[in-house]
Amino acid sequence: MPSDPLPDWVPARRRQIGDHVRAVRTERKLSQEKLAELVDLDRKTVNRIEQGSHSALLDHLLLIADALDVPLADLVR
Repeated sequence: MPSDPLPDWVPARRRQIGDHVRAVRTERKLSQEKLAELVDLDRKTVNRIEQGSHSALLDHLLLIADALDVPLADLVR
C-alpha cells in the first residue's frame, strides 16, 4: 500500500530549515565542503539539506548545529 503524500507544509518547512543552515554556514564563512568535513557527511548531503530536497536525519542536524555553534532550535525555528 503506497504511503500518502506529505502535506505541502512539510517540504516547505524543510526548505526553511535548509535556508537557516545555509545562512548560518555562510555567516560563519564555511563552504558546504568544509561543513561536510566537520560533521563527517559528504558535500552533496549538506547541499540536499540546504536545498530542502533531503529529509535530514535528526543526528545530522544535531551535528550541523554543533559544528556551526548554534542551538538546534535556531536552525529549526
